[in-house]
Amino acid sequence: MTERFSPRDLMARLVSFPTVSRDSNLPLIDWVEAYLASHGIEAHRWPDPDQPHKAALFAHVGPWEEGAIVLSGHTDVVPVDGQPWDSDPFEVVERDGKLYGRGTCDMKGFDALAIWALVEAHHAGVKRPLQLALSFDEEVGCTGAPPMIEAMQPVLPKGSAVIVGEPSMMKAVTGHKGGFGYDTHVVGFEVHSSIMHTGVNAIMSAAPLIHWANKRNAENMAAEPSDLAAMFDPPFTTCHVGQITGGTAHNITAKDCWFAMDFRVVPGEDPDQWRDAYFAEVREVEARMQAAHPEARIELDQRFRVPALQPEEEGEAEALVRAITGDNGSNVVSYGTEAGQFQEAGYSAVVCGPGDIAQAHQPNEYITVAQFEAGHAFMRRLVERLSA
Repeated sequence: MTERFSPRDLMARLVSFPTVSRDSNLPLIDWVEAYLASHGIEAHRWPDPDQPHKAALFAHVGPWEEGAIVLSGHTDVVPVDGQPWDSDPFEVVERDGKLYGRGTCDMKGFDALAIWALVEAHHAGVKRPLQLALSFDEEVGCTGAPPMIEAMQPVLPKGSAVIVGEPSMMKAVTGHKGGFGYDTHVVGFEVHSSIMHTGVNAIMSAAPLIHWANKRNAENMAAEPSDLAAMFDPPFTTCHVGQITGGTAHNITAKDCWFAMDFRVVPGEDPDQWRDAYFAEVREVEARMQAAHPEARIELDQRFRVPALQPEEEGEAEALVRAITGDNGSNVVSYGTEAGQFQEAGYSAVVCGPGDIAQAHQPNEYITVAQFEAGHAFMRRLVERLSA
């Protein structure tokens, strides 16, 4: 008889694959596909044509009809480089009621539970279908989910409610901020710093754009938030630069400066207005640069775009999660997920998964045994409901 792994066994297997976003996830996808096949479940993969070392995976069990519940998670994890781990990051280690390992919280713990639920639902002969969707490149801007969602449409009957298992302490999260970011390359003109007025310093030209972001943040912080925005922490749209690099030497005007300008937009605000405002500021700075030297310029490249998750009126996904968990609180988060992307594609969506987001990306990342067991109990109840 084909072995049916427990959720703990499945999580240990998934964590053992070092699927850092910069690397391949194919060994993990191969293993999951083979494991599902051993139980008679056909899985479908979508290989990324631009990154042949990465693929998404999705599968369907139960009646071949629309209206499935979709369990969605990502397979990639953030790097462990430079982090002081007390154990092997790619091995699940239990200590003091906690399960340590990269991805145990974000979010291979949920992935393991979802795979377990799919196999159990298959063997239970559920009356309502269940689907699994495993994406990639979530940690670099949720870029792997949209093509996966599009690829699912002609292959599987369309699901109706999506549960995205990002760590939410098993609470029903019905809204999150949207996000987008632009890689910004400021190209100046090098001269000796003693005659800096004849050149264009890319770093000093970038500074007004970063100052613009600081001003917008201060204005947003001081403004009265809308009722929906007030639910978030912080209750406003944020502009952020987390990395910057450039320059050649201290006595040369910088030829190049690179930074990423990222926005996290509260639901109800138009991301395009924020994009247009940033573009307008870029063009003003660029005009001043080109007045000094015509070769100077600013290049923008969109790195990612994640739509907000909008709270739904009588949303099916929310109602399902609340019925199983008993959670009736109002919960929103400031991080982005593929839930907004599923919602944009016509699915009802909610975020609900085991673990605390505060542990995500940390050295010695962990999920508590209690939270993992709560996730297991949720999946058992879900399979029971689909079987009824």
